[in-house]
Amino acid sequence: MKKSITLAALMLCAAPILCAEEASEPRFEVKPTGRILLDGALYASPQKELFADGVAIPDARLGVKMKYGKWSAKIDVGFAYNKVGLKDLYFQYDLNDNSFLRLGSFIHQYGLQSATSSSMKPTMEEPISNAVFNDSRQIGLMYEYANDKFLATASLHAEPKATSVVLAPDQFTKEGYGFRSRLVAHPICEPGKVVQIGFSGGFATPQNVNDSQTDHNSFQFKSNFPTRVAQVTAIDATVGNAKNLWKFTPELLLNYGPVALEAQYYFMQVNRRQPDVAIAKLNPYKGQGAYCTLRGLLIGQSYEYDKFGGGLATPRPGNLELVLDYNYTTLTDSNAFVFGGRLNDISATVNYYINKYMIARLHYSYTHTWGTDFAGPRTLNGFMARLQIIF
Repeated sequence: MKKSITLAALMLCAAPILCAEEASEPRFEVKPTGRILLDGALYASPQKELFADGVAIPDARLGVKMKYGKWSAKIDVGFAYNKVGLKDLYFQYDLNDNSFLRLGSFIHQYGLQSATSSSMKPTMEEPISNAVFNDSRQIGLMYEYANDKFLATASLHAEPKATSVVLAPDQFTKEGYGFRSRLVAHPICEPGKVVQIGFSGGFATPQNVNDSQTDHNSFQFKSNFPTRVAQVTAIDATVGNAKNLWKFTPELLLNYGPVALEAQYYFMQVNRRQPDVAIAKLNPYKGQGAYCTLRGLLIGQSYEYDKFGGGLATPRPGNLELVLDYNYTTLTDSNAFVFGGRLNDISATVNYYINKYMIARLHYSYTHTWGTDFAGPRTLNGFMARLQIIF
């Protein structure tokens, strides 16, 4: 009897230890992800033949997120315009509560637009300047540190086409690469009160623009008009005989209660090699752009902050938002004999955050392009609507 009591007492004493050991073992978690965008658009334009009214599903994705202790991973497969392709595909290791390492194919941080994915832009479509001077997903490694006062990232990556083009063995030594960094300070950062300034810089070597087996000596900068129902090129510049590229972008974010201001300026320079036989000297190519966005909650108390994104978080369910935006971009540099075009864009967007998974958007934009070497001036008045589901 005494032995039984002693054994029971020992088991009771050991139970917390065993439970603690069991609790310390990380759980393996799997979560499905997905999104569906349903767009409709009506256009008014002097070049109406280029812009057909209609509806489209510009993005449909299915994926999965996995987490085990400090390790996590994500894989996302997208279907758009009758094409299937990989989107995000990466592994992540959380060094601590403030920092992590991410390896794979994803969008590396560069400027304020890094805070949101392509379908979560408050302007419905991202500013043209960001579409031109930033990059899509790139294979690489990124380190990020974020706390209550500042954020810092550093990335080493391959050229964007490395995510979609299978390079032949003799091309691996010629594949373009680059590095970039984003530094952000937010001395005031609390719900409804944010003051943030930041600076991002980047460097890249020439890329394979024409899917050539031998040529990695160019850069291409291109964007469509800001609508996904009609896909029409707005500005487009290809810079050959490239040596390397340097770029930078300062950013500003101010928020007080239900009102916020976001602004960013982009500068880029492509240094060029002189050909063996040249009629004239090839000058460096320079491109510039800027946008300014004013956001206001018509229904809702205040914006919240996303520490690791370095920007405002998605408004709460039930909030109604009005967003006004102006963007100017130029890809024309007469000194470099490159005429990619200039663009002005003014837009207004109303976003209704229906619930945690659904957002409805109404959008109007006036876009004007001129100074291109592939088309005359073009003007578009676009009236668009979107219903999106994201989980």
